[in-house]
Amino acid sequence: MNKKTLRDIDLKGKKVIMRVDFNVPVKEGVIKDDTRIKGALPSIKYVLEQGGSLVLMSHMGRPDEKGITPDTTMKIVADYLSKLLAKPVAFAADCANADAEVAAMKPGDIVMLENTRYHKEEQAKCKQKDGESDEDFKARKAALKEQQKELAKKLASYGDVFCNDAFGTAHRAHASTAVITKIIDTSVAGFLMEKEIEYLGSAVENPVRPFVAILGGAKVSDKLAVVKNLLTKVDTLIIGGGMAYTFLKALGRKIGKSLCEEDQIQYAKDMMAHAKDLGVKFLLPVDNVAADKFDPEANTQIVSDIPDGWMGLDIGPKTVELYSDAIKNAKTVVWNGPMGCFEMEKFSKGTFGVCEAVAQVKANGGISIIGGGDSVAAVNKSGLASKMSHVSTGGGASLEFLEGKELPGVVSLNSK
Repeated sequence: MNKKTLRDIDLKGKKVIMRVDFNVPVKEGVIKDDTRIKGALPSIKYVLEQGGSLVLMSHMGRPDEKGITPDTTMKIVADYLSKLLAKPVAFAADCANADAEVAAMKPGDIVMLENTRYHKEEQAKCKQKDGESDEDFKARKAALKEQQKELAKKLASYGDVFCNDAFGTAHRAHASTAVITKIIDTSVAGFLMEKEIEYLGSAVENPVRPFVAILGGAKVSDKLAVVKNLLTKVDTLIIGGGMAYTFLKALGRKIGKSLCEEDQIQYAKDMMAHAKDLGVKFLLPVDNVAADKFDPEANTQIVSDIPDGWMGLDIGPKTVELYSDAIKNAKTVVWNGPMGCFEMEKFSKGTFGVCEAVAQVKANGGISIIGGGDSVAAVNKSGLASKMSHVSTGGGASLEFLEGKELPGVVSLNSK
């Protein structure tokens, strides 16, 4: 990674403002999964050990202007973090008005700012209103961008150094992720960000071969750019989940009433032809678990072609075997998206079967990377997360990285 990290600067006596990704699931004031909080601990502890003080900022949920709710306030995370670190974490109830809390800080202190997305300027999202002229819309958009700069200036005033350790939001050019770097001269990556970029970056740009990518999830349209980018890099591309049925229909297979994007059939044909030209193995399901309805209690059958009125909700046992054989021999595997509706037990065997094969890769001396989103939930549910080389914390960010896009939250950091 050619970006500076916390290790590259002197932190003694410095105030560090750090963007973390504490967008954790909360229900009735209780944190349901603390993976992202624990992921940031190495960076947090390092700053404190080096004699710095720390201002933490994050978003949680999609609060916009609904006001503070018990499940979208960072106060919950501040209290939780305080227990994990066994030291007080002060809380500032407004991220744009925390001067008093920051001024009171001494080396070793931590302040957690309230949810950055309570301020619409953070994201500066702007849609044209009905009846609004193009000129008025442009003016409103420009005004909001100026307000975003003002919010970034305010956040920047809390620190001497900016550290981005929030890979999960690195694909967003928000006030707290990218705009702030235009104001603070010293902007570096945290250790979680460094780890994400090193794993995903080296896997895609300089993989140890054979390199196998596994793509699942519901829609082809969500993964258009990923399929196109990965075809030029992998030795084998494996397709599962709902998106497989658009490809199967493109081959003339019967898919019943399975999920299918008719407007992507030509794209599917083009990609399979492209794979053939590149000499890339393109694997699709050879059998499916079909159901008569989308229901945990549905009647099921294992079929190659799906009959009318039935829908494919998982890959079948022969496909699990086919995919597992391809995966086990790989030296690098990247996986993004489940093989079926794994949340329902009847349709979980495909995803968990692939999970077991991916777990073998690390055991065989290879590298296995789980690229965010539902794949992470599946790996955690399978109990095999510890058997993977790297489980990414970023859903959308991982996907955009695999598409070959530059991430604003990474590009804007100081280079070595």
